Amino acid sequence: MFATYLIGLREGLEATLVVSILVAFLVKSQRRDRLPQVWAGVALAVALSVLFGWLIEYTSSSLLARSEDRELFEAITSVAAVVFVTWMIFWMRRAARTIAGELRGKLTEALAVGSLAVAGMAFLAVIREGLETALIFYSAAQGAAGDSGPLLALIGGIATAVALGVLLYASALRINLSKFFTWTGALLILVAAGILKYGVHDFQEAGVLPGLNDLAFDITTTLDPSTWYAALLAGMFNVTPAPTVLETIAWIGYAVPVLLLFLRPARRTPAPVAAPTGPAAEAVPTTGASDTATTTTVTERGADTGTGAEAASTPQRA
Repeated sequence: MFATYLIGLREGLEATLVVSILVAFLVKSQRRDRLPQVWAGVALAVALSVLFGWLIEYTSSSLLARSEDRELFEAITSVAAVVFVTWMIFWMRRAARTIAGELRGKLTEALAVGSLAVAGMAFLAVIREGLETALIFYSAAQGAAGDSGPLLALIGGIATAVALGVLLYASALRINLSKFFTWTGALLILVAAGILKYGVHDFQEAGVLPGLNDLAFDITTTLDPSTWYAALLAGMFNVTPAPTVLETIAWIGYAVPVLLLFLRPARRTPAPVAAPTGPAAEAVPTTGASDTATTTTVTERGADTGTGAEAASTPQRA
């Protein structure tokens, strides 16, 4: 259940920050009359995301009669979820510095067009997170049919994200979003590795891939599946005591290189520094702005610093 809670927390916080940026911009621009359109777009995005999640589940449980077809459908959705997770964490790592400015620019254009454009802007900003959440949740919660635990964990993660977003917007909370997205991103990579492993297993059960009975190892006597810690590892990262060879290759082949790429230090480009003139030139050091490590916290609300949501939306890597 921790995996689905993490999915809800991570995706929910990204969506909450996006909405906070839009609301803060409208409030500061004295355009509160457009807030109903923003909330309408957000509500529509949430409704369609829930509908998408239900449609995936309905397709798997009701429309597909043969077990082989269901296994193949689950395998394809698992691979798609891994692609979305990988793209999402690397996109957030790259775009975090500029997302606030881009959203404000797009909202300015939407305000010039009209109410529908504002609602559409909010809808598009949230729907991506919602569809990703639905797909990833379905893939991560496979095998838990009839168990409401994963769904409750997802809702809990989203509720936590909304609470954090409200506190950030109100400048009542300081949080290093750089470290938050780094740690959650690393954990989500391990979750995605487990989802990929599950997808490979489904491909094997559907007869698309061979080796269903070729085990890489069997440590059932050491890692008893009935114990709580074995259930925790299986639920979080799909680490099982008797995986097949292809499952093991998929898990390691994804987790190791993707983690190394994600956690490697970012290349910093030294900021240009204007050469000082006059007697003070000898006393001014010539270090670039990038030499100083920064962390992201929520600043106090004010006319110059912006809202806490705006500050929180631009995490910088230390």
